[in-house]
Amino acid sequence: MMVTRLAIPDVVLIEPKVFPDERGFFYESFNQNQFNEAIGSAITIVQDNHSRSPRGVLRGLHYQLPPKAQGKLVRVAVGEVFDVAVDIRKGSPTFGNWVHTILSAVNKKQVWVPAGFAHGFYVLSDWAEMLYKTTDYYAPEFERCIRWDDPDLAIKWPLGETPILSPKDTRGMKLVDAEVFA
Repeated sequence: MMVTRLAIPDVVLIEPKVFPDERGFFYESFNQNQFNEAIGSAITIVQDNHSRSPRGVLRGLHYQLPPKAQGKLVRVAVGEVFDVAVDIRKGSPTFGNWVHTILSAVNKKQVWVPAGFAHGFYVLSDWAEMLYKTTDYYAPEFERCIRWDDPDLAIKWPLGETPILSPKDTRGMKLVDAEVFA
């Protein structure tokens, strides 16, 4: 696998080794030992999530606060998304900065979004199916959402139209008003 630290070095792009042949392809999408080595930390995955969304859906920017903070390893099984991670660790030199990458079923890239980051994505293809492994269980009482269009973040989403949002995402807070990591 190839590992690249993004502009915010705690966010890691992982490109698996893919073995294509006349039958299709094979790749190991997750190996705990290799993953821990890639991110430089020993973590445990406890939950695996799968979402399906049509073109134009924007999900995020989501996170969970301690003691139920989640790191996420995200990838796309079908389609293509514009994936974003925002540093919400108050004492971090990159607090309020964001990074993005294109994740797709074709490129098979994965992104490690550690705890202390808000995460979101925008669907670029007709449909996208996202898979994300998490380091803690979903706990709605600790879940928070930052506005996808917070002017202080100025995320350059590649919107083709007004995004389709959940009611929860329409109530997201600006980063300046949100509960974040100390």
